[in-house]
Amino acid sequence: MPAEQAFALESGMAWFFAVAERDHELQNPTSHEKLLRLGEVMRLNSTSRVLDVACGQGGPALVLAGSSGCAIVGVERSSEFVQVARKRVAEAGLSDRIEVIEADARGFRLEPESFDVALCLGATFIWEGLEGTLAALSPAVRPGGYLAVGEPFWRSWPLDRATPGEGYTGLSETVDRFEREELTLVGLIASSEDDWDAYESLHWRALEEWLATNSADPDAAEIRRQHADARARYLCSQRDLLAWAIFVGWKRAGGR
Repeated sequence: MPAEQAFALESGMAWFFAVAERDHELQNPTSHEKLLRLGEVMRLNSTSRVLDVACGQGGPALVLAGSSGCAIVGVERSSEFVQVARKRVAEAGLSDRIEVIEADARGFRLEPESFDVALCLGATFIWEGLEGTLAALSPAVRPGGYLAVGEPFWRSWPLDRATPGEGYTGLSETVDRFEREELTLVGLIASSEDDWDAYESLHWRALEEWLATNSADPDAAEIRRQHADARARYLCSQRDLLAWAIFVGWKRAGGR
């Protein structure tokens, strides 16, 4: 979990990321083209039923439903994000394809084998990490379906002791976590440095603009500190050491 997101959740400032990601079309370090590739890997079509956990402002859902015609159920706990997502869906003419439900994904009831695809892009903190996320979502995917998770991993592993691990691991161990849930890795769509820089830079600009006009806000000093710490951590270590990718696991019919 990014430090600024942990701060926002722990302090109850649900609007924090509504400010920080107000300019993000996609709230992950990826691109429109890579999401199209994701849809192709998962063989999405007009008959596919997709669960999008922590769907945010609806960016991936809009790309995938718009390109394949699949039906998507998005679950999002932030009312600010839900409002934006529903507006974007309506403006795109995809209200018959995308439903956005305001709910905490951790408590959202999932019927067994009710979806062809489940997505969790950048939100494994909901279930305390990748392993918990795979265990929670895999039962909702039918045999022969796909589970796609966007997750950081360390480029070099093990890390130097001076670098905090933040709960992530190396690429091989990340893949092993999928395999232990009987999900065969069939796709790996990694972010580039440009993807990361674009994602992080939009945070910086939005937060700097907000702080410039809200200096009297009681949370401004703490937001400034968290923003500065997160930016320094990205520039000093994460940009070189931390990677992010969408991992696509195939839930093989009949098991291995």
